[in-house]
Amino acid sequence: IMSRMLAMIKKAEREFDIVFSRRQIMQFIHTFTEQLQRTIKKGVRIRIISEVPEYEDTLPRVIEERISPGNSIDLRYTDLPSNHYMIVDFTEALIATTTEGNMAENPCLWTNSDSLKAVFQGDFEKLWHSSVSWKTIEKIAVSEKVIRFMEQLRPTNHLMFLYDSPEAKHNVLFNYLKVGLEKEEAGVYVTTDENPSQIREAMKRFGIKVEKYEKTGALHIFGYEDIYIIDGKFNVNTTINLWNKLYNEALKLGLKGLRVTGETACFFKHDLIQELIEYEKALHRVLDIPITAICAYNASTLNKTDDPINLYTELSRAHGTVLFTGIDRRLGRMEIRRL
Repeated sequence: IMSRMLAMIKKAEREFDIVFSRRQIMQFIHTFTEQLQRTIKKGVRIRIISEVPEYEDTLPRVIEERISPGNSIDLRYTDLPSNHYMIVDFTEALIATTTEGNMAENPCLWTNSDSLKAVFQGDFEKLWHSSVSWKTIEKIAVSEKVIRFMEQLRPTNHLMFLYDSPEAKHNVLFNYLKVGLEKEEAGVYVTTDENPSQIREAMKRFGIKVEKYEKTGALHIFGYEDIYIIDGKFNVNTTINLWNKLYNEALKLGLKGLRVTGETACFFKHDLIQELIEYEKALHRVLDIPITAICAYNASTLNKTDDPINLYTELSRAHGTVLFTGIDRRLGRMEIRRL
């Protein structure tokens, strides 16, 4: 199969059309990098269709770095295509008999039959015109992915979130709370980088009905002095008891649960890093209160510590799931790692 693919790439003179899974496209690119580079230099147009990425989209970057520094390859996304195949110059096609697994392991059908080629070329053109450019997906899909992920969170989930800009922080945390509020859950935001008034105004601009939710008791925005470092001191039990109290108050109001998030920069500001580690470990260990929690960390603040690598390792182990944002500061592109 791989030798047949290589032969088809070498023969291409005008157009090379591909419908594969993202995993198979990555394998295809890594296997045939040099030949694809030569094909592009001949002026061959390469069109690729694959499924919409769930979270961070690395495929355009891989294409750019390995084979196409310009716009020689057109990449589009669609819902899961029913067939996987490649067509060269409308002269021959290679059709996978299954859409699962590794390219080298999948049985394929090669054909130069005019009738079969016409069927699959027609299918490709239909898919191509109904699919969406990866550039469009980049602009509109990230927030949708964030929302989908936030909808999947469940009580007792305890996550670490690393952000590198206010925009990325707002996009992730506001979506997290907004999803909960719309599901009739209470939400709590503990500020450090910004004060409660600034967060309140930013939430309004984001589309959260802050005044409505605050009036009903569904939304609370606190400064860190109200939850974490009270009267200049931090006590693990005090903070956990406050979470318990807020959860019980939410239930009394008829709400279905509680989502909390807190900016942790105050611990670094007050030189309470060891206390922060113990708190995170305790929260992960004893979080029998059925709340969902995201602990927000400014990446720049974390990197300025004496031993950021070991600190990150300890903190990530205390959470189990880590969210990262980066690359696109406006959208807050998200990557998820489960440890």
